[in-house]
Amino acid sequence: MKPLGKKQTKRKPKAKQACGLCGNTKHLTQTPCCNHWICDDLDQYELFSFAHTSCYRNHERYTLCSYHYCEDHEGTWQDCQDCREEFDTEIYVYQGTNEFNFEVLKNPPVYEPTHCKGCNRIIHLGDGGYTLASGDYFCMKCKPFPG
Repeated sequence: MKPLGKKQTKRKPKAKQACGLCGNTKHLTQTPCCNHWICDDLDQYELFSFAHTSCYRNHERYTLCSYHYCEDHEGTWQDCQDCREEFDTEIYVYQGTNEFNFEVLKNPPVYEPTHCKGCNRIIHLGDGGYTLASGDYFCMKCKPFPG
């Protein structure tokens, strides 16, 4: 029995860790770049599938956060001029604002959409499905190489 007269305080249960991208609570690890909890699922990615099913791989490959860390840049990725200069504006904005980020870039720069050199169709560089040849972008229909 507990002694009378002492105020009882309820302990809050420790918050269960969850992936900051998908909410999963099992098989987690922390990202080396920003120390957020994320699915430890890189081993389940099928090589050359280009699938976006791995939280860990998505954050590692498609964010400025991870790029900034891997390149050992100074300061924060959000303020990094080196990161800003190393990408076309469209890719920079995509990698700073996509759903694979824990924190998105505030006030991303405005850019003109990229057009296919062959047919002038808009190409979304963040989605893939284009070819870059001699500094020009081509959609998959107009790609200058066979195959």
